[in-house]
Amino acid sequence: MPSAAHSFTGGFADAPRDAAEAFRSAMTVLARPGEIRTLHGALPPAPLGVAAGALLLTLCDADTSVHLAGACDRPDLRDWIGFHTGAPLVAADQADFAIGAWPDLRAAQGLRIGTAEYPDRSCTLIAELPALDAAGAALTGPGIRDTAHLSLPETAWFQANAARFPLGMDAFFTCGARVAALPRSTTIHNGG
Repeated sequence: MPSAAHSFTGGFADAPRDAAEAFRSAMTVLARPGEIRTLHGALPPAPLGVAAGALLLTLCDADTSVHLAGACDRPDLRDWIGFHTGAPLVAADQADFAIGAWPDLRAAQGLRIGTAEYPDRSCTLIAELPALDAAGAALTGPGIRDTAHLSLPETAWFQANAARFPLGMDAFFTCGARVAALPRSTTIHNGG
């Protein structure tokens, strides 16, 4: 059984510096789809890795709601997020951020895609993947010089998401300490 003390540990050791570095990396991968960076400083409870924890510590606070999908919806992770960020934990249809393994996020019902008046009121995904590489689906669009590649958990879902632009969801992908992102404005091509 996890220790209650773990809820109080695993945050950034030097919060201002670590959060600034993580924020800079998060914004860089969002601006440059296909680029992979390494995050550090967070040690969240399993099943989350370092990068997913660093994103939560950096992007979430008492005004940003979080949905824990599937195996991530566990008491120790709820306590850790509550202690370190103060973010309220909510149902999928109310979330600013949804975090979990891709199959669990894919199955979540009602994740927001924004509205015509407020496309920014969508949910941002943080998908913990078993592997993350600059290979696979070809990406084009803003922030990409010619073509980039990223090992997406599936292609069709993200193509449909991009087709809704300016609606849709932005996604961060994490694997251990590695992070990449796919904004809804990116065009996804099969293979490559």
